[in-house]
Amino acid sequence: MTDQPRPLTLRDVSEAAGVSEMTVSRVLRNRGDVSEATREKVLRAAKRLGYVPNKIAGALASQQVNLVAVIIPSLGNMVFPEVLSGISSVLDGAGLQPVVGVTDYLPEKEERVLYEMLSWRPSGAIVAGLEHSDASRAMLRAAGIPVVEIMDLDGTPVDAMVGMSHRRAGREMGRAILSEGYRRIGFLGTKMPLDHRARKRFEGFVEALAKGGVELADHEFYSGGSALAKGQDMTRAMLARTPDLDFLYYSNDMIAAGGLLWLLGEGIDVPGRIGLAGFNRVDLLDGLPRRIATMDSCRREIGRRAAEIVLARMEGRAIERIVALEPRIDPGDTLHRG
Repeated sequence: MTDQPRPLTLRDVSEAAGVSEMTVSRVLRNRGDVSEATREKVLRAAKRLGYVPNKIAGALASQQVNLVAVIIPSLGNMVFPEVLSGISSVLDGAGLQPVVGVTDYLPEKEERVLYEMLSWRPSGAIVAGLEHSDASRAMLRAAGIPVVEIMDLDGTPVDAMVGMSHRRAGREMGRAILSEGYRRIGFLGTKMPLDHRARKRFEGFVEALAKGGVELADHEFYSGGSALAKGQDMTRAMLARTPDLDFLYYSNDMIAAGGLLWLLGEGIDVPGRIGLAGFNRVDLLDGLPRRIATMDSCRREIGRRAAEIVLARMEGRAIERIVALEPRIDPGDTLHRG
C-alpha cells in the first residue's frame, strides 16, 4: 500500500465552513476582524476535518521537513527509550530525525502534541497506542504522511501498525500460571484505565483464568510511575488483605521487582509459597536474586519495524501494513514451582 492521502488545504476548510480562504487564514492566525460566529464555524470545520496549519508553508518548496514525529505516553517508563532506540537506528541512516512528544497517557494532551508536531509537516508520524480522540484520529488521517501506530494490535489503525496483542499476552500468561497449579491469584496493575495496553492484558488474563475455572482472588490498580517502592507497598497491602494468595501477576516488571524484594525480605518462598510474573522483560532487572517470569514486549524491534514502514512509504515502496510480533513467556525463576 503506497498511496498517501492528499494533505488538507485552506480551501478544504473554507469550503467546509462556507467562508473565504482569507477568512480561514485570519481565524487560524488569530488576526483580522472576524465575527465570533464565523470564528467558531471555521474552528469547528478545521477540527472536524483534522486540519493542521502548515507553519513552514512558503519556507520550503517541499513543505515537508526531515523530521519524524514520535508520540509516546512517557519518558519515565524505561520501555519507551528502547522503542526510540529502535526508531533512531533506522532513521539515522536515512537523514531523518525523530522528534518526541509526550502525552502522559492523556487523550487531551495527545491532541495538543499532535497539533503542534503535525503543524511542522514532519515526513512521518509514529504514535504509541491505537486509542485516540476523534480529533487526534482526524488529524492523523488528514496529515498526508505515513502514520504508524505502535505497541498494540488490538484495534484498527489509522494507517499502519506494529506491535503485539496484549489481550493474547494476558491470556497466555494466565494459562501458564494455571498450568503450574496456582489457583489463588492476585493482579497488581498500573495506569489503568489510561494505559490501554495494561488494561487489555488484564482483560485477557482474567478471561484465561475464567476459562480454567478460576476467579481472580484480588486485584489492585494505581496511578503513578512504575517503581520498586510502589511494587513493595502494593504487595504488602494485598497479602495483608488476602494472605492465602499463591500467585501475583504484575502489569510490569518494575513493580514485580518491588514485590519480589519485599517477599524475599519477609522470608517468603518464591515460587514455592507464592509465584509471580511481570511484563516487558527489562534487562536492568537481571541482577535480582530471582529472575522474574515475564514476557518480552519487543520494544526495540517495534521501533525499528515502525521506522522501516515510514521510510518505505516515503519512498513509494510497498510494505506490510500490519506487523504482528509474538513474544514468548520467559518463566525465569518465579513461575515453575519445581
